[in-house]
Order: sequence, then C-alpha cells, then structure tokens
Amino acid sequence: MKRDYDNGSSKNVVFFTGVEIEHTPAYGQNTLFVTGVQPKEDIALNLQGCTHIFFGANHSFHPKDNLEWARWEGMIDFFLGKGYLCSLDIPIDVAEEFHENGLNEYNNFIPQIRVPIPYIKLWNYNTMLKIDDKDFNATNPGVWSHSLHDLQDRSKFTPWDAYKNDKVIK
Repeated sequence: MKRDYDNGSSKNVVFFTGVEIEHTPAYGQNTLFVTGVQPKEDIALNLQGCTHIFFGANHSFHPKDNLEWARWEGMIDFFLGKGYLCSLDIPIDVAEEFHENGLNEYNNFIPQIRVPIPYIKLWNYNTMLKIDDKDFNATNPGVWSHSLHDLQDRSKFTPWDAYKNDKVIK
C-alpha cells in the first residue's frame, strides 16, 4: 500500500480494509485488500465483516512460475468457494496465461485487467484504445476500438485521493 500521504511508511502492508471505490461490480462493498500470497487462515482472521476480497493489492500479482500461479489460484479459489466476491488485479502481460486456471468459471470472481496508460491527459481527442488479438484472427472474433476520450467517463473515474480512507490492518 504505497500512498503519498503516509511518507512510504506502509511499504510492507499485507492487509488493509476500505470501501471498494473503483467502479466494479463490488463498488461500495466493505473490502479486505490482500497484498501478495497470504495464508488462508490469516485472510479469514482479517475479514472483519468484509463481503469482498481484493487480491493482488498494490500491484502484487506477478507469478513467476507454475508453483506461484498455483499458490495464487489456491488462495483465491478457497474464498470464491466460500461465496465471497473476489477481485484480482491482473497485469496485462499475464492476461493470456491467466486463462490456464479456473477462476473465471466463478460468477463471484471479478478479474481486473490492469492496462497502464501514463500521461493519459496528454493524448489528443482523436486517440483510440484498440482491444486487439495476439495475432490476426488468432483467438478473438475481431477487434474493438474505443475512443480514449469516451473511456474517461467521469462516472467511472476514481481520483487518487479517494484511496486515503483505507485502514491498515497488518
């Protein structure tokens, strides 16, 4: 949990709680944020009435090998099986490999594919975001092109200062 208002004192935060402020299906729910792979028992002890668990907090999901993928999947699968609404912050560079697990089979799973676009306000009004395939006609039925300007809809925006209400647990 790196926040500019705490002078970096929370670098090693594992669990924190707050209301889900990003505009996902869990918006407004009391949420336990989990950084990295953690023991299921520790997660359960820190739920404190939360109905949503956000895994991969602080950009911590970046499995290096099959064992680490299995640890992430086992941790999340356990809570999905208990009926919790669970999100995972997924960097775009593992999106294809992600489909080798079964998490998308759960209706209570929210995959959040993270696509960084630095300096978004510097792109001109005509800028498009193209959702493409890994090659021509490889896995998708086609491509989707969206106006970057339209994607910046105010009703979907969460300013950085909205994150300051999170409470560190451990």
